[in-house]
Amino acid sequence: MARPGRPAMPKPVLSPFVDSFLDMLTSEKGAAMNTRHAYWRDLADVSLYLRDQCKTDVDRATPDDLRAYLRDLGQKVHTKGTRKATIAVRTVARRLSALRQFYRYLVSENVRKDDPTSAIESPKQGRTLPKTLAEIEVGSLIKTAATQGGPESVRLVCLLEMLYATGLRVSELVGLPMSAIGDGSEFLMVAGKGGRERMVPLTESAQKALSAYLAVRGQFVSLEDKSRQAQWLFPSRTSDSGHLTRQRFAQLLKDLARAAGLDSDRVSPHILRHAFATHLLSNGADLRAVQKMLGHADIATTQIYTHIVGDKLRKTVSEAHPLGKTGTDL
Repeated sequence: MARPGRPAMPKPVLSPFVDSFLDMLTSEKGAAMNTRHAYWRDLADVSLYLRDQCKTDVDRATPDDLRAYLRDLGQKVHTKGTRKATIAVRTVARRLSALRQFYRYLVSENVRKDDPTSAIESPKQGRTLPKTLAEIEVGSLIKTAATQGGPESVRLVCLLEMLYATGLRVSELVGLPMSAIGDGSEFLMVAGKGGRERMVPLTESAQKALSAYLAVRGQFVSLEDKSRQAQWLFPSRTSDSGHLTRQRFAQLLKDLARAAGLDSDRVSPHILRHAFATHLLSNGADLRAVQKMLGHADIATTQIYTHIVGDKLRKTVSEAHPLGKTGTDL
């Protein structure tokens, strides 16, 4: 979005092969619109650099052109041992991953005979565990939201309860249609990545929060544009989509965290998704069940949460167990 008083910057015109690649992601692989936008941003950044610095376009780039781009990208944040450096490594890895998929597509379509990324090594990344919140912190967020009063408060409690009860991706949560609510509001039918549909149960507290919210939901629907908003569980009068946006929900969480006395940098919809998974596993839930509720295609993605639970258990033993304190062997 452009700043007030400034015209919106026009989108760069990219190679037509970028458009056909993005169309393939959507039509053949079922990529969500957010995924498509992310690939577009990555390929646009590469394209603009190559045009300016290498006088070529992304579909004609050589391995040396791409190495120059990745080197420049990595040097933008070069201070070792800082969080920014970690972010830089992840960014380079993500851009390279997007390029690999793009060039594989070009080879499969006989646009190119070679994949210029095949000789480029991915940057080494240390294992970064997902950030999460303690159960008492999640409870504090819900309690604080409930004390604010009014329909906005009721909606926010519902959003929190449903997110913590289901572990939905934020785009899945805010984009829920009314038809997603199952019989008796006991579960949700969620259309996830790649068009995969899954059934996710709701806890009793989430069901109560949903019931309370449905009683005030009409106050978020504009009578002038009711048809566009009525299909969504969380409608919005101001968004182009007709439903609450990811960005607005994230901002509401930041404000709520500050009101609850928590560090707002530690609170986001995705961190609540992490909390859902780690708290389930730490209380004995089956890994496969958590995988299904999160909508992970590969259980290896879910297994990273076991490292958090493992660290927690080791810490508990070392601090609370008598043998953990003395180091006595049996």
